[in-house]
Amino acid sequence: MMNRSLIMSEGMKALRNTLGTVGAEVFVFMLKAEEPFDYTEWRRDNLFEDMSPDELLNAAAKYAKINRPAFAKLTAAE
Repeated sequence: MMNRSLIMSEGMKALRNTLGTVGAEVFVFMLKAEEPFDYTEWRRDNLFEDMSPDELLNAAAKYAKINRPAFAKLTAAE
């Protein structure tokens, strides 16, 4: 398991790579502005709002096969 500092560092790197430096800062600002921020509610209501459960499952399986080769071996054996 990664420690808190490494998770924060990797998370900010991912945000900067995807959104750019300014976009990443705006994203963090928006999260902090919504005090108290309920990530679980936000994720449920926003993150996958345009996907059906089957689409989400298929996307997760596809991601796992590409990015988690060990997982792909486990699912292929079933």
